This record gives sequence, structure tokens and C-alpha cells, in this order.
Amino acid sequence: MPKRFCVTGTCIPEKNYMIDISGRIDQIIRDYIEKGQYFTINRARQYGKTTTLYLLERRLREEYIVLSLSFEAADEYFESMGSLAEGLVMDISECLKAQNVDGTIIGEWNRPLSERFPMRSLGIKISSLCKTCGKKIILMIDEVDKSSDNQIFLSFLGLLREKYLKWQQGKDETFQSVILAGVYDVKTLKLKLHPQEEMKYNSPWNIAVDFQMDMSFDCEDIESMLKEYESEHRTGMHVQDIARIIYDYTSGYPYLVSRICQIIDERIAGIKEFGNVSSAWTKEGVLAAIKILLKEPNTLFDDMTKKLLDYPQLQEMLQNILFGGIDFPFKRETPMVDLGVTFGFLKDKNGIVAVSNRIFETQLYEVFSAERAINNKIFEVAG
Repeated sequence: MPKRFCVTGTCIPEKNYMIDISGRIDQIIRDYIEKGQYFTINRARQYGKTTTLYLLERRLREEYIVLSLSFEAADEYFESMGSLAEGLVMDISECLKAQNVDGTIIGEWNRPLSERFPMRSLGIKISSLCKTCGKKIILMIDEVDKSSDNQIFLSFLGLLREKYLKWQQGKDETFQSVILAGVYDVKTLKLKLHPQEEMKYNSPWNIAVDFQMDMSFDCEDIESMLKEYESEHRTGMHVQDIARIIYDYTSGYPYLVSRICQIIDERIAGIKEFGNVSSAWTKEGVLAAIKILLKEPNTLFDDMTKKLLDYPQLQEMLQNILFGGIDFPFKRETPMVDLGVTFGFLKDKNGIVAVSNRIFETQLYEVFSAERAINNKIFEVAG
């Protein structure tokens, strides 16, 4: 089947046009995995986290045993210590089978956990597995912040931390590296343990190093994807110019880059204004695709709306930036600035807080303007 641009789920190099991130995968392995680091890949929604984990797993399997899990649909795991431990044993067992680990090792791994001390029993299993497996083991968990406001989750992180510290001291065997992926940084996440308790900023994930890699796409990244497309479709597009225009509007936000290309490929080419694929891959075609993107419902904009409703102070800050021309100093220590950066809405522009890209700026401006117009009409009618 011919390749397509992908904006849902994992991008597969053999099936999708995508940015070549092999250099970044090499860097993650060199700077983090080989050094035995534990870390969190925390980036905004639809920022390429799952695809990065998938490609990282493909590469790591050449040398390591990779336990690739996800908490996306694992709510029932967090009902008790026992259910989490049993769920992890079950999922890891499937990973071991998929990588043809010796049946005796898998059989030992699947032995029943202690009912009274399930988490401690899980820790013993991990040590035994790492001693007998013959290869170093990597644990990676996607969508890890789905249940990160849970005391049981904290206990699991505490187990990983304890084993890591003993491993550093030569007293235990454990995973070579642990990678947690989600929107929030688990190390500094605001955790609500019980309804009666105050919100706390404590996490045993303070053993993790900061993950500094830039996961946005630059112009050269976008060019590499367009060159692959051009080699197959022969549109005659000026790749460098088109890449620059797309970057100017998206600032390299992965979902926005891919969605614009997908709209040009699947919806712009062939319509009345753009009679063929060659005329679609022009500046006019890119701008037409952006108009469609801004009008269509999509999960990224839906999530943006939800976040603004959940955090009215962040919404007020964005309105002050867009309508009031107010400059806020860029300090990640400021909670609302940090939250805006975490969600991908804000960036540092010469020390001042700015909206992260022109598409978000336009979308937010239109949403706020529509709300103001509706509120004014309601006020007029009420008056």
C-alpha cells in the first residue's frame, strides 16, 4: 500500500511519511539508556511521544529486552497494590514471550505474588528476572500520567526508586533504564493522594534525570519528509520553500506539521481551486490547508479547549497576551507559565511569554473572540 501522512496513533516508517528521527533515537540511547538513566519524556499532546517510544523499542530490541507497556486503558490496575502488581506481571509476561525469552524464565516470572506484600514480591521478581535473563532490561511505560494522582502509583515509583538506589550501590539487580512518557513530568507532578489531604508536590521520581531533547521539527526535518513524498509523487514542489512556510505557521509542532501535509495530500489536491497535485503543493495550497485545519474539529483543539476550561487563570493569561498586549516574563517557576509550556501553548520568546505558534495564536484568538461576541449578545438581550 502507498504511504500516507499519519496524525493518529503511532507513525510507522514503512507505512507513513514522517520525519527521520533516527539521530534523536541514537542520542537517547547514547545519552540516557547506555548510561543507565531513568527519565520521563513529558511533552504536550500529540507531540510524537508514542512514536518515539515505538522507534526506540525497535532499536533497543537489537541489544536489550524491552518491556514496553502503556497505562492508557489500565484504570483497573490502580484499584489496589495487588491489582497493579498482578497487572504488571501479566503485561511483562507478554513482552517476554514476544521476545522469545526462555520459557523457564517466563515460568518463574509468572509464579504467584505474595498476597500480603504484592509490591515487595514484584520487586523480588524484577531482581530475579534481571539476574537470569542474560540481557539488560529496559522498562518503558506510555501514558504514565493517566493514574499519577494515585497513592498506589506512588508506591510503584517508590519501588523503582528503591531498587535503582540499591543497584547504584551494587546491592541489587534491576532495570538498566526506565522511561516514563506522558504530558506531565512525574517528578514535579501535583499529586492528590486522598480527598481529605492537601495537594502535594512529592514524588519518589526524584532519581530521574531531566530529558532535555527538543522533539519539535525544524525546517530541515520537514524538508526530509517532503523530499520522501516528492520522490514518489513528483509534484514539482519547491521543498525548501514549502517546508519553511509550514514551519512558520507551526513552529514545528509535530501534529500540526503532519496534519497540514495530510490535508494538502488528501483534500486540497484535486479540488476546484487546485486542479492537480502540483498546484496543491504551493504556498496557496499550504494556506488553504491551514484554513481547513482551523475550521475542523480535531482532538488537539478539543484538548486545548478542555485545558482552558480546567485552568481559568491560564485562559486569562492567554487573553491578556492576545488582546491586552501584556508582556509576562518567561519563568518556568511561575505555575501558569509552566502549565502553558507543558500543554504546548506557550514558549519563551526573548525572555517574554508568547503563544507557541501562529496556528495556536489564530485558534485561540478566534475562540476568545467568539466567546466575547456571544457574551456581549447575551448581555444585550438581558439588558
